[in-house]
Amino acid sequence: MPGTDPQRNLAEQLALHARQRPSKPALVHGKRVLDYRALDLAVRQRAARLLDLGVQPGQIVGVALRDSIEHVLMLWAVARAGATILPMDCRWTESEQQNLTRHFEPAAVMVEPGATIVGARCIEVGASWETAVADTDPDRLFADGDRGLTLSLSSGTTGRPKGPMATHHKFCNRFWTHWVDLGFGSRETYLNATPLYFGGGRAFTLSTLYVGGTVVLFPPPYAPAELAEEVARTGATVLFLVPTLLRRLLASDPAPLAPMRRLKTLISSGSALTGWERRRIRQDLCPSFIEYYSSTEGGGVSVLSADDQLHHGESVGRPVFGVEVQVVDDGHRPLPAGQVGRIRYRGPAVADGFYRDPEASQDSFRDGWFYPGDLGDFDEEGFLYLKGRAKDMIIRGGVNIYPQEIETTLLNHASVADAAVVAWPSREFDEEVAAFVVLREPVDSSELIAACRRRLAPYKVPRQVFVLDELPRNAGGKVLKPDLVKRLVPL
Repeated sequence: MPGTDPQRNLAEQLALHARQRPSKPALVHGKRVLDYRALDLAVRQRAARLLDLGVQPGQIVGVALRDSIEHVLMLWAVARAGATILPMDCRWTESEQQNLTRHFEPAAVMVEPGATIVGARCIEVGASWETAVADTDPDRLFADGDRGLTLSLSSGTTGRPKGPMATHHKFCNRFWTHWVDLGFGSRETYLNATPLYFGGGRAFTLSTLYVGGTVVLFPPPYAPAELAEEVARTGATVLFLVPTLLRRLLASDPAPLAPMRRLKTLISSGSALTGWERRRIRQDLCPSFIEYYSSTEGGGVSVLSADDQLHHGESVGRPVFGVEVQVVDDGHRPLPAGQVGRIRYRGPAVADGFYRDPEASQDSFRDGWFYPGDLGDFDEEGFLYLKGRAKDMIIRGGVNIYPQEIETTLLNHASVADAAVVAWPSREFDEEVAAFVVLREPVDSSELIAACRRRLAPYKVPRQVFVLDELPRNAGGKVLKPDLVKRLVPL
């Protein structure tokens, strides 16, 4: 697979852009614009300041900043200094932040003015920081080599954090997927409308700047019409949204969203959409819509293009460039098309394991393969279909039930805006099926159960459907199913 020199620091590319496209806009946030000459200088100054403050190459530096140009500059500066980025959400509670810093032990954490994390060395990014940076000599020899670039969290902030270490070389290979399969490139303008803490938005921002494109920052919260207005104002060509945000757009007045149709690429990732939702997105929002299945640990897995959605609307597509994907049984043997098993994949972008966690690494990494914890199957044409998370699989009376099939059935009902299905502890069957839904219009739960009976085998029909105002989700938009299970009284 093509890639950069594995001994090269990715931030060196910014210096090349500063020489070859100095006046091209690199970062845009509202009225503020940074061209590539200014971007490279700002990154080198901040990297030099980190070194002056005692940060050493190979150490970990937390970045707990608001979504801003300064946040992006610090991501590149940590990399330029030869340190490893530890993404942190500045909206977390102090206990959540402490849980992370205790495990990863960063040398420093970049924080907003006034923010503190007990037990961690915090460097405030405010007026005094900016003054010191402006006085820092950027011309020095920075560390090179294929070091760790980022530790991206693959689980929540509670419990034992899991962070796969991705090196500069592995991340560059992830970038190739963005350019080959997702429509990114040096001539594109990527509008980042998700938090920079979130892996997708951060990776797409880095890959766009690495290749010489333009990144527009438009962090949430925002109204759907405001997002469309920013697309029009900046001439954005690529946009990434998680399914939760796309569903909000679908529920909005379509007239103000007209600028979305001019996007070259609209990407969804984070969790699977239904075929019905994909059709509506293509028809009502953007005809150039694609779905991207990926993971924090290994980057891209598969992509479903707009054309392929016409005939394989419930699939997550075919494997991305340079990645081998298999569906295997419990003995790690590949299964034929049509049989459900554990998904695994390998390629030059996949991390080697979790940092400081050999036990978790042993469960997820095996013989060069990464197991993301998803269940799925292939059809005869090589399209991959997700059946849900292995840990979420419901076993009712010894029969395997895949929640995603039931969730899709519920989401295909016109009254249902969101749905999640979990295992309900039962003395009689070990587990029953419980469904939680968010409604876009009133409907009796008995009608939803009847709709499931018409499309599903009797043992897959939910025992009960619970209506919520919203589903609990993490920062990446994924439903927190353990929180739903806690609401259930064992049968």
